[in-house]
Amino acid sequence: MPHQSAAAVTGHGFDAHAFCEGRPLILGGVPIEHDRGLAGHSDADVLTHAICDAILGAVCAGDIGRHFPDNDPRYKGAVSVELLRQVVRIAEERGGRILHVDATVIAQRPKLAPYMERMHARLKGAMPPDTLLNIKATTTEGMGFTGREEGIAALATATVALSGGV
Repeated sequence: MPHQSAAAVTGHGFDAHAFCEGRPLILGGVPIEHDRGLAGHSDADVLTHAICDAILGAVCAGDIGRHFPDNDPRYKGAVSVELLRQVVRIAEERGGRILHVDATVIAQRPKLAPYMERMHARLKGAMPPDTLLNIKATTTEGMGFTGREEGIAALATATVALSGGV
């Protein structure tokens, strides 16, 4: 149902990729020192993908796969932070102003604390300057595919002010 006046809406995003050999690990647009990267058509940046999906969800614009399909050669090896810039434009074209993004990376290894400030700065640089951004990391204490170090997952929530309909 379209919104008729300004409203704050929320979107949720999730992404997961398996580890693979021979690729760099990119999270939040930052190269992370690790023995494996993540498999994917683009740079497989699960954190940025989850944020993109959260923003797209808030403005009822589908998901990252709809806008940047993994069978489209234009997005082979794409830098996900650049995709985030495009997602921000999509949100703005739909009358959205991104107020807040909160995201969590789920990984047993590598430890991400040394990279959090750089990831924050890189992601923040792709969003409107007044957007509040919080990123954090957790483990699953050895449980599940992330705990077995088979891959990495990320969750994100975005709050967007909408003016007009979507």
